[in-house]
Amino acid sequence: MNDLEIRQIRKEEYPILEDFLYHAIFLPPDAQPVPREIIYEPHIFIYVKDFDGKDDCGVVAVQEGQIIGAAWTRIISAYGHIDNETPELAISILPNYRGKGIGSEIMQSLFDLLRARGYKQTSLSVQKDNPAVRFYKRLGYEITGERVDHANHEDFLMIKYL
Repeated sequence: MNDLEIRQIRKEEYPILEDFLYHAIFLPPDAQPVPREIIYEPHIFIYVKDFDGKDDCGVVAVQEGQIIGAAWTRIISAYGHIDNETPELAISILPNYRGKGIGSEIMQSLFDLLRARGYKQTSLSVQKDNPAVRFYKRLGYEITGERVDHANHEDFLMIKYL
């Protein structure tokens, strides 16, 4: 993708994180789409609500002037929370752009940004049956625990040391 630009998210772009949060929701292949309003449930909306804190950072992938992917971290008490020094990751690539290496590029850029800000690690939570588990492992995330989420899904807790 020659015309792909990866850069830090701009303040005026923060509202688009709601769209990417919706696209980040994992649905098994046989599942029906969930209503977009689900993102406003407090345990989900925490990933984007009032995004602009001192520990919030993110990057976007832009192609032909359109943001097609976003990866961001926050220190929040959510599914992948480890401690108050470890930012939790969320990432989403628009469906038509998945499987093209954009996720890997955007993540490397985010890791560089986190290192520059002095963070030592980042965490995430992912459903065990989500194919993204392999993606995270390829990027250096390690499974450090297992949890059951609010919907009774079994999740892996993963950490990447930066």
